Amino acid sequence: MTDFAARRRMMVDTQVRPSDVTKFPIIDAMLRLPREEFVPDDKVEAAYVGENLALGSGRVLLDPRTLAKMLDALLLTRADLVLDIGCATGYSSALILQMAQAVVAVEEDEALAEAAEAAFARTGTETVVLHRGALNAGAPAHAPYDAMILQGGIAEFPQDLVGQLREGGRVAALFMDGALGVVRLGLRRGDKIVWRDIFNAAAPVLPGFERAGAFSL
Repeated sequence: MTDFAARRRMMVDTQVRPSDVTKFPIIDAMLRLPREEFVPDDKVEAAYVGENLALGSGRVLLDPRTLAKMLDALLLTRADLVLDIGCATGYSSALILQMAQAVVAVEEDEALAEAAEAAFARTGTETVVLHRGALNAGAPAHAPYDAMILQGGIAEFPQDLVGQLREGGRVAALFMDGALGVVRLGLRRGDKIVWRDIFNAAAPVLPGFERAGAFSL
């Protein structure tokens, strides 16, 4: 019988804490939430590995270090409404629910959305609002959000999402340039996001977040 609780402790002690993530709500949520409930049956033994976990169709669960550092940068509070874009099987959304007031998760892949709903039910996190729709469209019906996070790489941040973030709201996104990427923290200032680099990471670019093709004759 696999001791997943021990694996969770090892994940936190070897992947999260050494990456300067020390905020109690993040550590506590990652120790308590069973990540193995959010991965496909054939990937359960790899649930706590320190790398992106492939879910098929170019989608992944971000590695624990990257996700934890993004959450750390967002400085989430119990007053925050958070938009989780590309939630996949729902692990990130269930984590955030333990740190924020409410979470709206966006997923466009029906198989992943169904897996997320099942995982939410198994782990008692059904209060996550799961919005099925294009990832790059967000979930405007519930806006404005205090914070946003994207569960995969992006080449560009759509202007439509800027308008769903409240003035002064925060967003954490992994900008990819080829095989290299950098996580940036953004703050909404008027009709734009002001970004600053935080740390390096990498992940496949989410559907709809590819760089628009340059015009040529």
